[in-house]
Amino acid sequence: MDGEQLERREQDILALERRGFAGPGAKERAIREELRLAPVRYYQLLNALLDDRRALECDPVTVNRLRRVRDARRGER
Repeated sequence: MDGEQLERREQDILALERRGFAGPGAKERAIREELRLAPVRYYQLLNALLDDRRALECDPVTVNRLRRVRDARRGER
């Protein structure tokens, strides 16, 4: 990398996306409690992060998986 790294919150978002969640609402609860974000804001930040080169360099497996999911959802519309 050229010295540009993800901020702590951005790293925390990617870390949350690597986890599995059991049951409905568990992920949204973790977003609120652990990151102190409203789910809508979380998904806005996540979507922007997926287009960030630094995120791809930091965690290519997670970012590429989430990009595929996003692209598939866009294709359904």
